Amino acid sequence: MPYTFKMFQKSRLSIAFLTLISLFHKSTAIKCFNCNSANNSACLDVNDIDPEMRGIIIPVVHCETAIPNPVAQNFFCRKIVQTIYHPHHDSEIRVTRNCAWVPGDKECYTVYNSDHAEIVCQCFADYCNSADSTDPTSGTILFLALAACLYFYR
Repeated sequence: MPYTFKMFQKSRLSIAFLTLISLFHKSTAIKCFNCNSANNSACLDVNDIDPEMRGIIIPVVHCETAIPNPVAQNFFCRKIVQTIYHPHHDSEIRVTRNCAWVPGDKECYTVYNSDHAEIVCQCFADYCNSADSTDPTSGTILFLALAACLYFYR
């Protein structure tokens, strides 16, 4: 079948339409800080750094493109705070921030081993692995105390 001008126009229109649709595609890739305090001391507390400098010192990655795993789809950010025990000198604190794709059952959990302990927290918003972890129980107690104060002192 010969390639006619009408077919050419249809294919050109289809390409233009697909290009236009792709411009409006909303990306769902999450952005996370990606660092390890073992080789970047700024990773210990990224909130102590001026936001302008933070962008230079602490790498940020788009998890969807940074993880070369075709099985991984639902990315989130993770922060791990490790306390490494040394037998003959002080313990060492190490912080790792990165992308993850296998979520835990809890927002934060603690793991104890013979040579280290670690607090692992996961979060689901851009740059959320900059935050300090909060114990959900502490938040609940604080909320109840505030509610009681407001109730009795109104």
